[in-house]
Amino acid sequence: MLRSFSLLLLAAPLVAADPVEIPLWEKGAPGFESRKDEKENRDVRPNGEYRVTNVHNPTLTVILPPKEKATGAAVVICPGGGYSILAWDLEGEEVAQWLNSIGVTGIILKYRVPKRADEPRYVPPLQDAQRAMSLVRAHAEDWKIDPNRIGMLGFSAGGHLTAAASTNFDKRAYETIDQFDQVSCRPDFAVLIYPAYLAEKDNEHLAAEIRVTPQTPPTFIVQTEDDPVKVECGLLMFGALKKAGVPAELHAFTSGGHGYGLRASDKPVSTWPARCADWMMSQGLLGHSEAK
Repeated sequence: MLRSFSLLLLAAPLVAADPVEIPLWEKGAPGFESRKDEKENRDVRPNGEYRVTNVHNPTLTVILPPKEKATGAAVVICPGGGYSILAWDLEGEEVAQWLNSIGVTGIILKYRVPKRADEPRYVPPLQDAQRAMSLVRAHAEDWKIDPNRIGMLGFSAGGHLTAAASTNFDKRAYETIDQFDQVSCRPDFAVLIYPAYLAEKDNEHLAAEIRVTPQTPPTFIVQTEDDPVKVECGLLMFGALKKAGVPAELHAFTSGGHGYGLRASDKPVSTWPARCADWMMSQGLLGHSEAK
């Protein structure tokens, strides 16, 4: 059953520079089955940024690196947008391109937005993130990636989603539906870039849903002191990881604000992609493996 569904998803050939979008849920997302075919909204902002919202049928967009560069590592990318929209190019497509440049498969998660009034804003996206990790790991052989080097990277609300997925992999946020859900949904590493919503209102405690334990994966964090979305998010997360004995690296910059993505600027924070690549190398994530 697992293999037949896998082949169904991979009906189109998957090669470098040929992104393929696949659905997360064959019959529709939990609680959204009747909205499976509802159109999403897409728009281009005055500054040229491309945004997506009204997402009811979550997907993965798989973008492989050139074969000669491929290391076998992969990253599920969670764009930010306040759980209302997804910053698709700034925090999605551009990130996949950068990951490809260092030999990593970039997989953009189009998770459900906007948030619903009847449940915590992160719950449907967390269901999508858990499902995404299991699907990617189940397809590791098909996509020539190492099932033990699959991470998650998120910006802003996507950073919160990444942290939630990294600390809640022991229990599904939905009832399991098929053999894909028997595959681990734990990210092997996590990258949090200007994460939001990790701190409680008192700025002294992590949000209740961020359950850091010694089993939380190694984590890389970037934050700026002038970020309007609480620098404490990164500081508290780093402190909790340190206390739990989880390998973690924090880069706290003086300025840079919020929402800069990977785009170059005169701010030192724009060097974070290079620092992140160095960290991934130091963690043994960019070495070639049999998965190649």
